[in-house]
Order: sequence, then C-alpha cells, then structure tokens
Amino acid sequence: MKKEKDSLKSIVYQQTLDGIIKGEYKANQIINEQELVEKFGFSKSPVREALISLCNEGVLRNIPRYGYEVIRLTGKDVNEILRFRFFLEGGLLRDCYTFIAQDQMDELYRLDDLCNASVDDMWVHWDHNMHFHLYLLSRSGNTYAYQQLEKSMGILKRAYAQFYWDKWDAEYNPIDMRYHRDILACIKNRDIDGAIQKLELDLQEFRSN
Repeated sequence: MKKEKDSLKSIVYQQTLDGIIKGEYKANQIINEQELVEKFGFSKSPVREALISLCNEGVLRNIPRYGYEVIRLTGKDVNEILRFRFFLEGGLLRDCYTFIAQDQMDELYRLDDLCNASVDDMWVHWDHNMHFHLYLLSRSGNTYAYQQLEKSMGILKRAYAQFYWDKWDAEYNPIDMRYHRDILACIKNRDIDGAIQKLELDLQEFRSN
C-alpha cells in the first residue's frame, strides 16, 4: 500500500514539476490541491505529499487556505547559483584535470558535439549541456559535489523555463556552448588557469542571454 502511495506521489510530483518547466504553470501562479486531485484522479494524500515535497525543494510556496504558489526565480538567485557553480566546478577541475584520460576527453568532445547540434526542443539542448558539465565534474570522483551540481542545474532549468520559454525557436539558442571546446583545449594543454577562465565565461552566458 505504501509503495503504491509513493508511486502516485511520484507521478504528481514529476508531472507538476514538468508542468512548471514546460510553462503550463507560470511563476507566481497558484496551484490548487483540489484541481490536481481532479486532474490525476488520485486521493488527496499523494497529491498533498507531492506538493509538500515541491515546497521543501523551493519549487512551490504553501499559502495556507489558498494554494501553492510557483516561486519566481530572480536574477540574484541565478547569479548566486552560477557563482557557486564556478567555485564548485572550477575548484574540482583544478584538482583533477591532470587525471582526465584520453577516452574521457573523447567522451567530453562527443557531449560537446551534441550540445552544438541543432535541435527543436530546448530541453534536449539543455540536457546535453547538463551532461557535459556533470561528466566533466564527475572526473573528480566527488559524489557529493556531483549531486550538488545536479541540484543546481535543476534550479537553473526552472529559471530558463521562466526567462526563455517564449523566446525559444529553432534559430534562437539561449545556451551558447562556444566555450566548451576552449575548456577542453586548455585541459589538453594542461593550462588549468585558461580552462577555469573559459569555464567562467561559459557560465556567464546564462546572464548575457
């Protein structure tokens, strides 16, 4: 019974989060518990638990006797996360860059090729970029850091949905990947200061778009 309840909660959680990312629910919009009960055809318990989980993760804000508000991410929020990412990714890259093997470099080049491929779905493009950064950081072998980067990029994904959803088309790419190759070239040449400088420029692309 508990397993089934957890499964129902996961469905509500994931589909509600996807709805926020895909623009079904806008920033500051109120999500009503009863509406979700009717939408999914589930009892109140798994719906409420899913909404509470989204509140605990900073996606929603509970407004008693009113509903759950979709939290609007600000430019300040984004800048703080990007700065955190720079110190996290740059610091670990400095520790591990000399241990990145050729087959791992080949994989990073492959991921970068995917990043630069033309796609109609902005989230396919986002996922390629996320996998590039996660794979690069994973060379450090630091599982906790990997989880924190994954979490940070999840929040930034919501920010992209908020800031860029209505701007995306096949010709407009809000995530410019032009610094990936420079980062890899610097790593190959054992120029860690150059690699970290290019990493910072890469992260700044979020602000400039």
